[in-house]
Amino acid sequence: MPLDIDRFAKLESPLQRWDPRVKLFTLGIFVFSIALLQTLPIACVAFALAICILRLSSLPYDFVASSVKWIIFFLLPFFIIMPLSYPGEAAFYVIGLPFAWEGLQLATLIFIKAVAIILTTFSMFGTARFDVSMIALQHLKCPKILVQMLLFTYRYTFVFIEEMRRMQIAMRARGFVMKTDIKTMQTMGNFVGTLLIRSFERSERVYKAMLSKGYQGELHTMVKFKSERQDYIKSALVLSTAVMILALDFSGLFLPAKEGWF
Repeated sequence: MPLDIDRFAKLESPLQRWDPRVKLFTLGIFVFSIALLQTLPIACVAFALAICILRLSSLPYDFVASSVKWIIFFLLPFFIIMPLSYPGEAAFYVIGLPFAWEGLQLATLIFIKAVAIILTTFSMFGTARFDVSMIALQHLKCPKILVQMLLFTYRYTFVFIEEMRRMQIAMRARGFVMKTDIKTMQTMGNFVGTLLIRSFERSERVYKAMLSKGYQGELHTMVKFKSERQDYIKSALVLSTAVMILALDFSGLFLPAKEGWF
């Protein structure tokens, strides 16, 4: 399934061997530093660093690309919207709308930062089992309710998809053919309603089963973490890099010229 981000968690790489607690804390700070960047050259440096971290994770290129392409598809409209809506001085006009180079620069900055953050997120959660990552977040004092919501959402997304597939097969077995007419719309409305009802009923059954097994708002686990010297060395390298790119970004040395990007 396309959503199982941890399918390659058993690969051997420096990130798979990294203590999940230290890894999530360190790469989380790195992601936060990327989000704070305001200059395009430093954002490109952060993007290159994100690619390097991803390469170290040994995650297959096809696996990452199959998910990142949808993020890129979502971000592409920024290259049209931002240049035509930026309040700066217009360089020229497109169909009567002002085109500003500053808007194109801003769109590029947003695009590069977003992709860099996504790649780093793959390195964070794709190099350990998702449940182990959630337990690591709990050890980092992340709110328990948030951790459990993330864990159950991830787990039952697959159940939800499988239920939807079974219903689609049942509909095709009864001769349903997708068309652009009122009957198809009514059928799809019933399909969505039935799916939501089944999901609600399943959630009630799961909750009652958890209560019967002693659930009191906290998840217990047998997973034990152990940090080693190498884990802290990796963390120090990444954190020092994050501080360095932030310092360069805030120094103002890479701010665009007043007269325009080009």
